[in-house]
Amino acid sequence: AFVNIGLVPDSGGTYFIARLLGPARAFEWMSSGRRLTAAEAQAWGLVSEVVEPETLGVRAAELAARLAAMPTRGIGMTKRLFDRAAESSLEEQLELESQLQSAATQTEDFREGVAAFLEKREPRFTGR
Repeated sequence: AFVNIGLVPDSGGTYFIARLLGPARAFEWMSSGRRLTAAEAQAWGLVSEVVEPETLGVRAAELAARLAAMPTRGIGMTKRLFDRAAESSLEEQLELESQLQSAATQTEDFREGVAAFLEKREPRFTGR
């Protein structure tokens, strides 16, 4: 931890961590010099899942396979929206949502998703 050697957080740490945890919790953590446990990181919302080291590879492969089978362009656009959400006004965010929703309706994955829904079958997404 930076504070343990007399430095301050850098690389945007104060910007991002304060937004993730709130300023009080972020300051407490960053000024204490202590390491978080995996359980604390999960409880604080910094990570969504904690796995044992020996199962990490298997779990990562499962997640990668699940994501790869999904409409990856839509997931990418959703990530863009969340990346911008914290610094955008509501109006800006609604505009970006509208733009990306319009773009999403032009994808092959959207057409496949609708067809699969209407045909009551599992979709076969291609990432296009």
